[in-house]
Amino acid sequence: MSTKIFVNLPVKDLDKSIGFFEQLGYSFNPQFTDEKGACMVISDDIYAMLLVEPFFKSFTDKEIVDTSKGAEAIVALGVESRERVDELADKALAAGGKPSKEPMDEGFMYGRSFQDLDGHLWEVFWMDPSAVEGEGKE
Repeated sequence: MSTKIFVNLPVKDLDKSIGFFEQLGYSFNPQFTDEKGACMVISDDIYAMLLVEPFFKSFTDKEIVDTSKGAEAIVALGVESRERVDELADKALAAGGKPSKEPMDEGFMYGRSFQDLDGHLWEVFWMDPSAVEGEGKE
């Protein structure tokens, strides 16, 4: 099995969170979705587990971050094109998300960021593959 990543995020209203991410075009694995949480499929190897806060708390002794005051992480997703960056960010804002930072455009790299309904920070970026092709070669 290849290495997979499961990002666990606490959510206040699971149905609203599912609806938000469905509007961005993501699907959910029904095998790992119930009233406590939902498994959002980002790619074949990347998943976000949206967990209602009481269930999320069962995995940690730490307090859940108040996302209106602090950040626990930034989930960054690399996508295939600048157009896909804009598509996802625009869908997120139309679905009720909030802008996070100004768009970043370095020519070879372009990104936009937003906050989901629970204030989690997401960055969507594209990087020109030719800009990093020679990296690590001697």
